[in-house]
Amino acid sequence: MPIDTHTKILATIGPSSATREQIEKLIDAGADAFRINFSHGTHAEHKARVKIIRQLEKEKGRFISILADLQGPKLRVGTFVEDKVLLKEGQKFVLDMNPEPGDLTRVCLPHKEIFEALKAGDDLLVNDGYIVLNVESCDKKHAVTKVKVGGYISSHKGVNLPNTQLPISAITEKDKEDLKFALKLGVDWIGLSFVQKAEDVKLAKKLIDGKAWLISKLEKPSAIDDLDNIIQLSDAIMVARGDLGVECPIQNVPVLQKKIVTACRRYARPVIVATQMLESMIGNPTPTRAEVSDVATAVYDGADTVMLSAETAAGKYPVEAVTMMHKIVSQVENDPLFFEMMNSSRRHPCNASEADSITFAASELSCILKNVKAIVSYTTSGLTTFLTARERPYLPVLALTPNIEVARRLVLVWGVRPFINKESFKSFDKVEDCAVKVAKENKYVKSGDHIIITAGFPLNVAGRTNMLHTVYIK
Repeated sequence: MPIDTHTKILATIGPSSATREQIEKLIDAGADAFRINFSHGTHAEHKARVKIIRQLEKEKGRFISILADLQGPKLRVGTFVEDKVLLKEGQKFVLDMNPEPGDLTRVCLPHKEIFEALKAGDDLLVNDGYIVLNVESCDKKHAVTKVKVGGYISSHKGVNLPNTQLPISAITEKDKEDLKFALKLGVDWIGLSFVQKAEDVKLAKKLIDGKAWLISKLEKPSAIDDLDNIIQLSDAIMVARGDLGVECPIQNVPVLQKKIVTACRRYARPVIVATQMLESMIGNPTPTRAEVSDVATAVYDGADTVMLSAETAAGKYPVEAVTMMHKIVSQVENDPLFFEMMNSSRRHPCNASEADSITFAASELSCILKNVKAIVSYTTSGLTTFLTARERPYLPVLALTPNIEVARRLVLVWGVRPFINKESFKSFDKVEDCAVKVAKENKYVKSGDHIIITAGFPLNVAGRTNMLHTVYIK
């Protein structure tokens, strides 16, 4: 099937969408990829869902990408004697390491790393920032706080420390077990939560050992301080706006979103914009006008992928949510201003390699040569296709790779439709014939059209893109 939209849709699977029937409906509605959230569900449930996706992938005759999203460290208070207590502004409230149930005066915070990092004057945000506690004094086992913003607090509510880098690994023991299991299932991407610095990414890459590609989720302001290094070490980035909007002033989130998307494009890394995109559709069949505008903004910004979370995992209208997101993406991409914005935001590659130069030139050529319908990107590792997509050409990018793993992973990349090619070419004529065959069979071209081919010699060797060629379709 010819490419429908350039911007991809990633849908989260959960209780509302876990059946074969629902997953198929989500694919037909426009979902390109699925997120398996290891914060919820059992290994058996995840295995069953991956099996369904792979079966549907075969039946639909198209690659579908799967993201296994690791939970990461969850910082939470302990339990309370009562179901909940009401904290009033100005009162004192103590956090400590005592495991006994809490009351109106104190509660357990079972994370020694937090007490090691705390200092007087710091704010702690509880329950997604609805409660704000200011630290007056602290040691390694206690923190005396004053309630700045009050409200009800109940057992196991989450705690955030804005602008504080915690001495906690991004990968817990649970994550390590989940990671091993996910890699055995053959997922395509691993989502890394709680990234604070480049070292977190290095550790995750070491554990993954090339068996999947890594998405670093940017949830903490400290990650923004190390943004360039994190992006370059990662295979892709997720703008995780939920926790990011708690950890930093909420008005900063749109600015950070644009900063991250721009940086990812500069380094040719796919970027996903996530969290609360069509939040009201968890309970309603239509979104708010503001949510529609929010999704459109992410598309205009040039995000590779937009993601649905609870909308498809636990909402009442999962299929409608994907359908609506697809409509918004299509509407934006049909706006003549969209590709004007994509073109105006292009930048000449810094310290350009041969591959950078070839892919930049391919995009330039696509704007000049008449009746060009597709760019065919021969790629072994996927890097050439990343570079081609960075230019945001108005044409579909047909990625031909010998590796099914690479083909599946490339689904999340802007404008890309992957295909498998295992031929070992001995002449350039065969390279051309194969590209034309794929473009014709998948209805991207007809007689009188052109395609642009990027490739490298020798073929099937990573990092050797050194050729740009045009073909007239007879």
